[in-house]
Amino acid sequence: MSDVSKRAESIRPFIVMDVVARARELEASGRDIVHLEIGDPDLTTPEVIVKAAEAAMDAGETGYTPSLGLPDLRDAVAYRARDDYGVDIDPGSVIVTQGTSPAMLLLFGSLLDPGDEVIMPDPCYPAYPNYVNFLGGAPVPVRVRAEDGFRYRIDEVERAITPRTKAIMCNSPSNPTGGVLGPDDLAHLARLAEERGIWLASDEIYHGLQFEGRAHSALEFTDRAFVLNGFSKAYAMTGWRLGYMIAPPQFVRPAEKIQQNFFLCASNFVQVAGTAALLRAQDDVARMREVYDERRRYLVPALRSIGLTVATEPLGAFYVFAGATHWGADSVHLASRLLEEAGVAVAPGRDFGPGGEGFLRFSYATSLERLHEGVARLAEWAGAR
Repeated sequence: MSDVSKRAESIRPFIVMDVVARARELEASGRDIVHLEIGDPDLTTPEVIVKAAEAAMDAGETGYTPSLGLPDLRDAVAYRARDDYGVDIDPGSVIVTQGTSPAMLLLFGSLLDPGDEVIMPDPCYPAYPNYVNFLGGAPVPVRVRAEDGFRYRIDEVERAITPRTKAIMCNSPSNPTGGVLGPDDLAHLARLAEERGIWLASDEIYHGLQFEGRAHSALEFTDRAFVLNGFSKAYAMTGWRLGYMIAPPQFVRPAEKIQQNFFLCASNFVQVAGTAALLRAQDDVARMREVYDERRRYLVPALRSIGLTVATEPLGAFYVFAGATHWGADSVHLASRLLEEAGVAVAPGRDFGPGGEGFLRFSYATSLERLHEGVARLAEWAGAR
């Protein structure tokens, strides 16, 4: 009998992190590896954000904060919602967290009882089903397809709703696909939530990294929404660990209690930096978005030119989810071969759910020079098979 809890044993590993670990081993042995596997921006955190953190530390702002977050940061989140989406939110509905991942625990912990169901896309970010399972809920995958830009088919979402459904999960721009939900998609999901008395859980962490038009928030279409967001991606702040959730009023106190017990609060000076990001770093976000867009416009046709399939242009985040079945049916085995034989690290599609099998995720959160090198190695590998 194992001493490890069934809850812990049931969590699926994040396979891409195993790819990262193996890539580091190869680098330690002297191999040069092109890293296209993880969404960790190579761009540095904008100076205005760094200076704000330094000033806060110099001023001694290093103690605990309220568990819901610093009032200035919560006000800044409300300001951004008004400026970006035309939505008025109460700063009291904002809960600041140590990254967006803890916000998922607050969301599902305050919403789900054992057996409750959450509809989510397949493929999707692996943490979604893991959080739901960990808390005793039941993830309900609904297939999204490359030919649809990895957007939900609303009739399939509607058929997946049962009396146990508590929420529909959406992520736009999407990890792993780079797909974007348009206003009609969100309006249909909002209508379903309101008609069926369920909730939308909208992961908007890649807002700011949309390359055509503007990103739309679930809050533009319904009050029955939880919104997750943070600073890791658009502000190049992955290591700062700062995020937030905007929650319906009745869930704020339950989420606060979870935060008090599990995390206490986010770091004080990091919250000060986050406030500066929201209020003073929008020009930096625009600059970084242009850099990513240049990389995207190179990488999509380059992958197609070496035989990979990109059915629909990704319009957000910094990922290309490319069909690779003619290179190999098992995406985990294929990713391992590409790492060992070509020196290129990519994420296997199976990591993101059964619907991701046959795909590889390529991250362009790295320099154009390294993207060129990675594609050249893949072309050589494919030609030598």
